[in-house]
Amino acid sequence: MKKINLSHAIFNSDSFTLYEDEAFKATTFVYPSGIEGLKIENSRGHLTVLPFHGLIIWDAIFDGISLKMKDMFTQPLPGPGIADTYGCFQFTSGLLANGTPGPEDNYQLHGEFPTSQMDAAYLTIGADTVTIHSSYEYVKGFGDHYLSEPSVTLHKDSGLFDIQLKVTNLSNYQPMPLQYMCHMNYAYVEDAEITSNVPDEAFQLRQTIPDHVHPTPEWSAYNDALKASGKLINKLDDAKHYDPEIVFFSSDLTKYVDNAEFRVNIGNGKNFLTKFATDQFPIATRWILYNPDQQVGAFVLPGTSRPEGFAAAKKAGTLIMLKAHETREFKVTTGLEK
Repeated sequence: MKKINLSHAIFNSDSFTLYEDEAFKATTFVYPSGIEGLKIENSRGHLTVLPFHGLIIWDAIFDGISLKMKDMFTQPLPGPGIADTYGCFQFTSGLLANGTPGPEDNYQLHGEFPTSQMDAAYLTIGADTVTIHSSYEYVKGFGDHYLSEPSVTLHKDSGLFDIQLKVTNLSNYQPMPLQYMCHMNYAYVEDAEITSNVPDEAFQLRQTIPDHVHPTPEWSAYNDALKASGKLINKLDDAKHYDPEIVFFSSDLTKYVDNAEFRVNIGNGKNFLTKFATDQFPIATRWILYNPDQQVGAFVLPGTSRPEGFAAAKKAGTLIMLKAHETREFKVTTGLEK
């Protein structure tokens, strides 16, 4: 196993080949915005990650197919929250609070972590894998103290990759709240069909309307009809009704399967795939949005709770309280399957 430590000094506006062998290539560069990027390639395609900016996966392209949503951003932009750079394929939502803040909450959209500036980053290269690791220590006087260690692993000759997260409560005595959602902003593919090994009845249409959603009369009528039907959207064939967003939440998935698998058939024998252990992620969210600026077919967002805010998770009993020095680990496998 080879290890390559990353420093800010190796990133500049000219791309630099950091590593290359017969299976992988890693190239560093800097966006005009000043954010550092790392492109990791295999024979099928590449991931573009931001090693020091939340270890966000900015883009994912395999077999010439972009996996990420249509968005308004041409590059990642600096800012205190994820809304400042909402053009990425994946980000870490949480970790002290997650999702859209509710009326009783006081935190920014999707929590404090997504655009955190990482303290360190490095690559590890094995025979069949290359992994980008980052780490970030969060500490507040009279507040919480944790170590977050996200990583992304690309496999040889594969369009699938692993998104992992390790979180440790560094406090010597007090528990800390933990809410995490692996927020993957998959592309909207017209007429694509969604399948899974989880029954449709595990999902319910969102019953609340968060502040960022501004209903139209047409959308409200559609949403009410969808609610009355009890049906889950499994085919992306009605784009005119997906603005504002349509969101479904699951109940506890551990009641149905140990390992959840969700696929989107995009044609030509190819699928978007996401799979995860339900004891790590008991809740799944489906987020669909279609308008001229943003188009998303986020068929499954694995989470520890519903993304309705901290207070809602506490009331529902899904808020994790991490004991002093306790560690939790999470893993999602996703990407293009053929």
